Amino acid sequence: MPTVTALRARGSRVAVELDGRPWRTLSVASVAEAGLIVGRPLEREHVRDLARTLRRERAAAVAVSALARRERSRADLDARLARAGVRDVERRETVEQAARAGLVDDARFAAARAQQLAGRGAGDALVLADLAHHGVDDPIAREAVSQLEPEPLRAARIVRSRGRSPRTLRYLAARGFGEESLDDLIAELEDAALP
Repeated sequence: MPTVTALRARGSRVAVELDGRPWRTLSVASVAEAGLIVGRPLEREHVRDLARTLRRERAAAVAVSALARRERSRADLDARLARAGVRDVERRETVEQAARAGLVDDARFAAARAQQLAGRGAGDALVLADLAHHGVDDPIAREAVSQLEPEPLRAARIVRSRGRSPRTLRYLAARGFGEESLDDLIAELEDAALP
């Protein structure tokens, strides 16, 4: 059984030697959590503890990297961790830790995403579908949509900029605007089509 013969500080990391030869460079937390001490044999339980700690550290690093780029929902973060090959247990722990720390919040994500999509000309149905795609629960998604400028006002602004035409009507329908938001435009186009 190999024995820990040296622990050398390397900035925020620790170089570990086993039987006088370099083995690995680890975080201070992983060395402490695994109970690595100079003169102590590296037993199977230490290796298991170390492997578990390294998996958690890797999961946390992937999460921080993903969240540094943009806001994510809990489901998005979980999917990103899964794509990185993080095991189920570490994924759940990491997502929960991120939520407790306020790094991931579905309500905050939904509000920001809904505003972003509405600003790009999306109707309520498209916003709700997008939030569902990102794993946001329906009540949270509906609350975020309720905070948006009313859909008929957004539709009217698009009609003013694109013109009153069947093409604009199709555009709005494709962008998730509900029929009630399009009633005036539909009626106007129907009246114009009458002889």
